[in-house]
Amino acid sequence: MADVKTQFKTLLADAVNQIIKEKNIDAESVTAEKIVVQPSPNPEMGDIGSPMFMFAKTLKIAPPQIAQEVAKIAAEKANGIGEVLAVGSYVNLKMDKAGAVKSILSKIEAEGTQYGTLNNEGKPHLAGSRIMVEFSSPNTNKPLHLGHMRNDALGESISRILKKAGAEVFKVDLINNRGIHICKSMLAYKLFHEANGDTPETLGMKGDHFVGQCYVEFDKYLKGEKDKGETAHPEAQEAAEEMLRKWEAGDEETRKLWQTMNDWTFNGVKATYDRTGVSFDKFYFESETYLKGKDEIQKGLEKGVFFKAEDGSVRVDVTEVVGKGRDGEDHEKVLLRKDGTSVYITQDIGTAISRHADWAFNELVYVVATEQNFHFKVLFYILKKLGFDWANKLYHLAYGLVNLPSGRMKSREGTVVDADDLIDSLHADALKAIKEKGREEEVGNADEVAEKVALAALHYYLLQVSPIKDMVFNPQESLSFNGNTGPYLQYMGARIASILRKASDEGTKPANAEKAAQFLKAGEEWDLVKRLGEYPETVARAAENKDSSVMANYLYDIAKLFSKFYQQCPIMSAENAELKEARLALAAATLQVLKDAMNLVLVPYLDRM
Repeated sequence: MADVKTQFKTLLADAVNQIIKEKNIDAESVTAEKIVVQPSPNPEMGDIGSPMFMFAKTLKIAPPQIAQEVAKIAAEKANGIGEVLAVGSYVNLKMDKAGAVKSILSKIEAEGTQYGTLNNEGKPHLAGSRIMVEFSSPNTNKPLHLGHMRNDALGESISRILKKAGAEVFKVDLINNRGIHICKSMLAYKLFHEANGDTPETLGMKGDHFVGQCYVEFDKYLKGEKDKGETAHPEAQEAAEEMLRKWEAGDEETRKLWQTMNDWTFNGVKATYDRTGVSFDKFYFESETYLKGKDEIQKGLEKGVFFKAEDGSVRVDVTEVVGKGRDGEDHEKVLLRKDGTSVYITQDIGTAISRHADWAFNELVYVVATEQNFHFKVLFYILKKLGFDWANKLYHLAYGLVNLPSGRMKSREGTVVDADDLIDSLHADALKAIKEKGREEEVGNADEVAEKVALAALHYYLLQVSPIKDMVFNPQESLSFNGNTGPYLQYMGARIASILRKASDEGTKPANAEKAAQFLKAGEEWDLVKRLGEYPETVARAAENKDSSVMANYLYDIAKLFSKFYQQCPIMSAENAELKEARLALAAATLQVLKDAMNLVLVPYLDRM
């Protein structure tokens, strides 16, 4: 499809340029990239079309007349790709279906798992690009929760899509392992667990869950809600702040407890990463990076990029990027407090510079919630002001909140849904469904299958929505085997695999692409082949927009089109052997694309369900 579209665009551009030349119009030549091609709303009028409105001003004639003239010129040079015709203000192409089927199936057959990978011919191809993606960034005072799951799914999925688009991808995770929130968990441990010698092992808990429990206990103790009739303990806040001061001063006892509890949490978080198929090339730790950036701020101060305010703090004027402040005055951002200590954005400045030194990226993508839009506008602006060329290729992949039908979650109050607990619940429901349907023997290891169904349900539900939108995660809907869900995609993949196994057992093999093209003539067959041919450009669009929902929607389309094809075009009971083998070839091509695209949105493939 991409090849045909490219040829069609070139044909149209050449035709428009010929008209410009013949009419002696003083205008720039039209390139193929400027031609817009889109699906035709009516297959009888063509498969794809291009509007001519954009050339009306240059050519000084009405779009329908332009379409007529362009179609006439292009038709003479179509070279077998199909029939070019004018339809109103559009120039449409009715593709040579047999040729297109042969071309698409041949490409899938020859390239296998590499089909859809973009090279120098892809638009946009990212070959040679080095893209760093930062995502997850958990705190070491609690386990990963549902909000992290959306972040992790987006970061991992976009990384896979960018790699499919030809980029070299480097995934990083900034572990937020210092600060007052960490000290609150530490203080709760000393108050309620240290004397008993409690550890995650002795309590039979994951380390991150135990530390998260301590964080909730601190909040309840502070408010006087830990035990019935207990009074509030406002002094606990002061004690936590004192513990932070000791940590920053390098107090040995404080640092020892901090390291122990950090290890508990980090190991627990890594176990969840392993479970969900999320991985990183490098971990950065805030305890090692929080002081970085101060030197850069000092250099900027000396160059006049920043200024020292009356109170002694170092600031930068960010009015240019964020507008005036609430009172109408210039908007200033503090970079160093009056006592010389750094703030959060100072750390991010130093970390970004260090990362580029560690791995010279062309682009750095931050996967962070929309709540931090202001922060990243300012961060990117400051790095540009400091003169770093790569600052022009920093990108904030912002995503909306994710909640449950019951409402918003809060970590302090213990109302968040832990990622492990959520997956466990989905796993249990999937396993129950397998047993109720009596499918244990058929699926093999029912427990492993239930785990993969749970991950498919979770990841696909989180990724099918455009990242920028807030969303509600409905566990019951996510597990449905009907409709736009991960388990439905798994079911469709397993169904196709079953058909191919049955054919193999009977000694029937799929036809090669050239032979299959002679028999695949039904509308349902053509619709499916055409969509399979759009996989490379779908990868390109998902990569360009950094939007996994583009790939999720494509997958659902493929599944629906195969279902329609399967219903209308019998495979195993086809009217003759040649047609049967041709349809098996289409089924095999569909499974290849389905499996590959599922991997890009973190949906595990199952060959039996």
